Amino acid sequence: MLKFTKLARVLCLCLAVVLLTSAVPVGKKAVPAPVPAAANTIVDFSKMSNSELVKYAETLKGDKLTLKEKVGLKLFKKQMVKAEKNMAGGGKSQLVAVLLCFFVGALGIHRFYMGYTTIGIIQLLTLGGCGVWALIDFIRLLIGDLQPANGPFEETFT
Repeated sequence: MLKFTKLARVLCLCLAVVLLTSAVPVGKKAVPAPVPAAANTIVDFSKMSNSELVKYAETLKGDKLTLKEKVGLKLFKKQMVKAEKNMAGGGKSQLVAVLLCFFVGALGIHRFYMGYTTIGIIQLLTLGGCGVWALIDFIRLLIGDLQPANGPFEETFT
């Protein structure tokens, strides 16, 4: 019987702690956060400045953002902009890449076009690996094996 009352006290204490810690802090009202009128619409975060994005998040939260939340929001925006850029192949055409490789492949211009700047510089300095590298790239482009750095070609001829 003694153990049961100790257990009941511990359970009541735990319940009281849970209820007290989930209560509304002093000075704050227990009302839902104001939701902007445009909350149900699609928001283009990439066109918002960081300060606009923080203000938008604060209106959704109903309170000021902490430093950790602001940093997370800034990283989120960077990732969203990067993902938006990577969605399409940047409007790259396979035909243009093949023609660039055929006519100026020894200079590596096709690699610059497809977003491989470092490889383009190396090809420019080595004259396309004395033409061998340019020939391999030409064949890879024809069969569709060589794709732009930021996704597949938007236009293909195969």
